[in-house]
Parts: sequence; structure tokens; C-alpha cells
Amino acid sequence: MNEVLPENIPPIHLELLLANTQLWLLQHFLNTNTLYQVAIIFAAFIFSILVYRLSEKRTRIMIEKADMRYRYKRAAYNIHKLLLPAIALVTIFFITRVAGSEMVGMNVWLIKGIMKALLAWIGIRVMVQLIDNATVRNTLATTIWIAAALSIFGILDDTTAMLDAISFTIGDFRLSLFLIIKSAFYLFTLVYFAIFVAGRIERQVSKSATLTRSSKVIIGKILRLTLVSIALILGLISSGIDLSLFAVFGGAIGLGVGFGLQRGVSNLFSGMMLLLDRSIELGDVIELEGGTFGWVEKMGARYAEIVTRENKTYLIPNEELVTQRVVNWSHGDNEIRINVDFGVHYKSDVHEVIRIAKEAAIKPERVLDTHEPACFITEFGDSSVNFSLRFWIKDAQNGLSNVKGEVFLALWDALKENNIEIPYPHREVYMHQVS
Repeated sequence: MNEVLPENIPPIHLELLLANTQLWLLQHFLNTNTLYQVAIIFAAFIFSILVYRLSEKRTRIMIEKADMRYRYKRAAYNIHKLLLPAIALVTIFFITRVAGSEMVGMNVWLIKGIMKALLAWIGIRVMVQLIDNATVRNTLATTIWIAAALSIFGILDDTTAMLDAISFTIGDFRLSLFLIIKSAFYLFTLVYFAIFVAGRIERQVSKSATLTRSSKVIIGKILRLTLVSIALILGLISSGIDLSLFAVFGGAIGLGVGFGLQRGVSNLFSGMMLLLDRSIELGDVIELEGGTFGWVEKMGARYAEIVTRENKTYLIPNEELVTQRVVNWSHGDNEIRINVDFGVHYKSDVHEVIRIAKEAAIKPERVLDTHEPACFITEFGDSSVNFSLRFWIKDAQNGLSNVKGEVFLALWDALKENNIEIPYPHREVYMHQVS
């Protein structure tokens, strides 16, 4: 099927394009005057590299000794790298003044173009120092400089026309290579700017003393999602793309994504519910059904990060925190009750055992003395009278097993001092001899 291009976009003929390119090279580059200019530019860059190498070490030492913030020092290091093109620019400028004078009479169109390109590169690199991300900074600087260089040499319009001619149609929509490049640039720039602004606002919100942790997280996530969505829409509109074209396509993709990312969306909304109802917050000490016990270190859009006392990090999906049973030791007040079970010999005085157990329970420092410990008989077992000792603590984040161990140790010492035995099962074996 032959593609019909708009009237203002000529079709591409490879042989004609190669012929025009060869003719342009013959007219502009493959002549004596241009070769002289190339030699001058090459010599200027060699001289600039030598001067840069000699001054590089001294300049770096000056930056290292300078009393400035890290961000400014990093920007100074990046600007220091521009010394090479700056030296080349100054060198070429003085050579141009001599070569273009009436005495020499050389046509220095290429040298002037290189000077403008160097000046544009230096200016662009200085302006993008405000961007923290190195990849984004380099990508933007390179893209803008390429467009500026093409404009300086007067071939920007021809380049865009050639890129726009490489296209194909989808129904009534025409998609060209130039439109793809322009859309990618707009989207890249606007999305990064949205993320940058959202990060700045999130840092300001996090400093607020009137908002809770959950409110700060909710505001940050909603703000970031909103700004990125607006940036995507503005990027598509700025590129000249009709958003109505994505209606059917987006509906089909949305249906597929809805089935494929059902659990992901469920985790996303479960995370929003947790942040809104504040049943689990950052810093809470929780215990899951599987026995996982730790602190809520981070609450993300898809999962919550739980750090145990063994410094193990568990990534728990938000859906599990909503649908399963979770013990939140930090919910409400921080005081919790702990049970310790033990048994003594049947010959022991149970009233004395209860008194001794209560006194032993308050010996560890972490046990609260505001709540009196309680001790009850729970069972007449096969080998012992079994008791349950209950006491209170208020710092569950410091662990439960360690405080239970301290109470057990204090109870062991107290029972030994009072000659109260802790029995263990005995087994008797009778041997019958058959005649």
C-alpha cells in the first residue's frame, strides 16, 4: 500500500539525498579555504588541551580548599570542565581576528560557526547546573546544544524537514520521526520538572510540625501523582498529538492492565487506606500472623517495609496488612501485657510461689511498677502445678523475648533461694523376666 504524504512534505529519494549531500560537501568543505579553517580549529584545540592540562590540577586544588556547600562545590567541578572549551573559544577568537583581517583576507565562516557552537555549549552547561540528576543534566544539555548547533550552521530547518518526512500513518494520524523526537523531549523535560517540583514541595511538607506522618506521606504521593499526570498531558499536547486518538487504544490497554495489575492496584488502594485510617503508621511495632515482628520503616505505594530486630527487612504487600490479622503493639497507648508460664513441684506452697513470682517480675528495669504483676494457677499438670505470671511494659519496640528472658531469670533465682523445685517429668521402666 503506497503511503500518501502531505503536499508540503516531499517524498524521500535516497539517490537524490546522497547527491545533494555530496554537492553540499563539495561546495562548503572540500575546498582549500575550508581545509585551512579546519587546520586552524584543530591547532587551536591542541593548544587548548595543553593549557587545560597545565592548569587543571591547580584549579581542582582551589575548588577542594574552597569553603562552600557540597552542591556548590559539585557545580564548581562541573563548570571547571568547561575550561577546555572556554580556552579553545578564546584561542579561536584571536586567531579569527588575524585570519579575517584585510591583510590575510580568509573567509572564516566555519571558524565563526565553531565559536558560536562553543559559546552555546558553555552557556547551556552553566544553566543546567541547577539540575541535580547527572543523566538528566547531560541529556538536556546535549539535546539543546545539538538544536542550537544546527541552527547556527543554518541546517536546522532542513534537518527537521528530513526527519518529518520519515513518517507513517495510522488511520488519519500521521506519525513522523521528528514528532517522536519532539514528543520524547517534551515529555522527558516536563516529567522531570514535575518530579523536581514535587520533591521540593514534599521536603517542605515533611518539615511541617502540624501534620502527622501519614498525612505527609499522603500529601506527597497525591502531589507527585498529580504533577506527573499533568506533565504527561501537557507533553502530549505540546507535541501536537490529539489525545482523542488514545481513547480506544487506552481503553484496550486499560482493560489489559486492569486484569494484569489487579493485585498491584489492590495494594495501591490498600496503602492509601492504611494511610488514611492511620491503623498502621511509620514507626509502629507490628506482628504478623506468620510471626514476623518489627518496625514499620517505610510505607510505599505497593508494600510496607518491616525491619526486625535481626535487621531483616520484610516487604509486606499492603493488601495483606488490610485483609489479614495484624497485631499493632503501638496502637493506642504503648503499655502492653506479657505472660510468662512456669510450673513448680506439688510439694511447694502455692501461696508462697505466687508472692515470690510477683516480686521477681518487677525486678527487670523495663517492667512497669505502675501495674502490679499478677500470678494465677492455670493447671494441675502431670508433673507440676502450672502458673501464669503477667506483667506490663511500655517499650515493645525494644523487644519482647529479652524482657521475658529477664523475668524468667529473676524467677529462677527467686525460686532457688526459697528452695522451691521446678519439676521435670520422670519415667520408670519395669523389666519383666519371662521364665
